[in-house]
Amino acid sequence: MTEKQKVVVYVVKDGKLLVFRHTDFSYEEVGIQVPAGTIKEGEDPESAALRELHEETGRDGFRIVEKLGVETYHKMPEKPETHVRHFFLAESITSHPERWLSQELHDGEQEPTNFECFWIPLDRGHILESGLGALLHKVV
Repeated sequence: MTEKQKVVVYVVKDGKLLVFRHTDFSYEEVGIQVPAGTIKEGEDPESAALRELHEETGRDGFRIVEKLGVETYHKMPEKPETHVRHFFLAESITSHPERWLSQELHDGEQEPTNFECFWIPLDRGHILESGLGALLHKVV
């Protein structure tokens, strides 16, 4: 089984959590997510968290507040992978709209992924897919 280092970022603003959905897939396929992704070789987890925030939201203006912890997530039966997830709390340091469209370009290595970013009440965070809400209780 392959082990991958990942980051998961909770951005909280005025009691709301930043989430996104894939606009090219149904909720049943990909669910509601928070910014997250793979830590690149030579990259520290905090830098990866900020990079993923920018890549998935298309915006800057975020700051890491604290590291919340590390959890392991098993992708089986979908994939024979284990994800070691580094969870971070971030805050918005500039104004962001209530809802916007974004596109992750994947460094030109694959077709862009289209997202709709929006804010949900923090107490609705239980809807996050694939265990992404594992440490959300630390910010509620």
